[in-house]
Amino acid sequence: MSVAISGLYISITAILVVMFAMRVIQLRRTHKIGLGSSGNEELRLANRVHANLVENAPIAMILLLVAEQNHLPDLFLHILGIVWIISRILHAIGLTQGRGGYHLGRFWGGLLSWLVILSLAGINLGYFFSSLA
Repeated sequence: MSVAISGLYISITAILVVMFAMRVIQLRRTHKIGLGSSGNEELRLANRVHANLVENAPIAMILLLVAEQNHLPDLFLHILGIVWIISRILHAIGLTQGRGGYHLGRFWGGLLSWLVILSLAGINLGYFFSSLA
């Protein structure tokens, strides 16, 4: 069975992970900071943007992959994948522009990320329980 749709969103997520890591590396080089943030707020925020994605992506992408293997219709896979990518970009922008405080991008990015994760968890639980019947 092909998992091309989840493969697409996993790949886009991987590109975001690398982009966010490159931002951290660039800031480390600019400010000559090898480890931690040395009190540099911009670097601290870039670290959190990267770390937050890395913390949330594995479960979201595993759930998406399992949903595709359970034959969730392509349209729903794409909707959830697109919302996931948009939410992670919104979160990154919001966390950065909000300087770690409240920002609409951070709020909606986090909320939509959780909604995708919870939706996929619910869908996969539904597939499990329907397989028992």
